[in-house]
Order: sequence, then C-alpha cells, then structure tokens
Amino acid sequence: MLMDGFDRGVIPLLGLAMLVLAVVALAFAVVAREDAYRAAEKQTKTFWLVILGITVVVDFFLPMLFLQIAGLVATIVFFVDVRPALKQVSGGGGGGRRGGSSSDGPYGPDNGGR
Repeated sequence: MLMDGFDRGVIPLLGLAMLVLAVVALAFAVVAREDAYRAAEKQTKTFWLVILGITVVVDFFLPMLFLQIAGLVATIVFFVDVRPALKQVSGGGGGGRRGGSSSDGPYGPDNGGR
C-alpha cells in the first residue's frame, strides 16, 4: 500500500522536476552565445543543445528511469560547470556583484584607506 502511493505521488513529481530542469537548462543553452562556449573551453553549443534536447524528449515521451538519470546528470553538469563558465566569459559573473569596478571590495569601493 505504501509503494502504491509512492508510485502515484512521488515518482511522477520527480519526473516532472527532471523535465522542468532539463527545459530550463535547454533554454539557457539556446540563449548563450556560440563563442562563449569556445571561450569557456567547454563543448560546443550544438553538443549541449543535442544532449539537453534529447534529455527533454526522453523525460517527456520515454520515461525510462535509467535514461532519465543519465539526462539528469547531463543537466546538472550544465548547471554546475558549463553555465557558470559561460556567464564568466560573457561578463555575467562577478561573484554576486552587479556593476562596480575591479577595485571594489566585498563591502564597497576600496579607496586605499582614504
């Protein structure tokens, strides 16, 4: 009885969460510039579009757990490794800061003690 509720409630939610993550990763991969992938020394944009596109198709149409887990690994790699590198080379990475100059410290401008 417990497994019946688990199969009807939790498993579909996990599948939906994996699908949403894959769609978001695919959207980020589409928006990023091709030259940013080369500058970050990651695989090509086409490579990531194919991998993440296959992940979305598998998660949506072919819910086989092994393939879904492989796609989840690819999605996590994209979010943890590729996307931050793309943001850094595109000028979007600043350690959480927006704007400012290179001499700014973590608490504001570093004016040399003046």
